Amino acid sequence: MFVYILYSEKRSRYYVGQTSDIGNRLKRHNQGVVPSTKSGTPWKLVLQLAVLSRSEALILERRIKKRGAKRFIDDHFGV
Repeated sequence: MFVYILYSEKRSRYYVGQTSDIGNRLKRHNQGVVPSTKSGTPWKLVLQLAVLSRSEALILERRIKKRGAKRFIDDHFGV
């Protein structure tokens, strides 16, 4: 499982999600299939974190969303 952060330059927005197939999921986001990211295409993958289980992915996803994706990246990776 992966927790990932996408960025849309068009909307200047981050999107946080979790999946077991990061390549397919990114493709779906950029094809406009996912309603919540439809207006922000193209999306760039800026971070992916591997986790052991879906429950761990959901906990991390929630933690990132609560903190804010940009702030999470800055805090943990000094970008």
